[in-house]
Amino acid sequence: MPALHSLALGPLDDPPLPPIPEAAAELLIRLSGPGAAHERTGRELLLAEGVSARLARFAATHASWDAPGVGLDDLLVSLADKAWKNKRVPALEDLVVARLAEASGRERWEVFLELDGVLDAIGAGADARLAFQGAYPVM
Repeated sequence: MPALHSLALGPLDDPPLPPIPEAAAELLIRLSGPGAAHERTGRELLLAEGVSARLARFAATHASWDAPGVGLDDLLVSLADKAWKNKRVPALEDLVVARLAEASGRERWEVFLELDGVLDAIGAGADARLAFQGAYPVM
């Protein structure tokens, strides 16, 4: 909320927040630190908040798009995770194109051209999104 307020009206003059309890600090470190710990932690948090396991799994699987048996929905979540950062991963894109072409009956090159345009459009705003996110570190 303070981030939205500062965008709209400027910085808040609120008093400093109280210290974060140790368990909460550990959770924040796991969510924002390097590596894959945020994937399992994110899934656990979503489940604890009542999000269905069918949806919460995406927090844990979005980086494992190349695992055996990954479905199209998992591939699309993985692709979205990369696209919003403007990270193009040809092997992932090839898998998505193949699955979409198969499901739609369209030629792969047609699907690729359309997907490429969508990914370019999403990626164009990545620097601004990442700068905004970086302006409000978790810790």
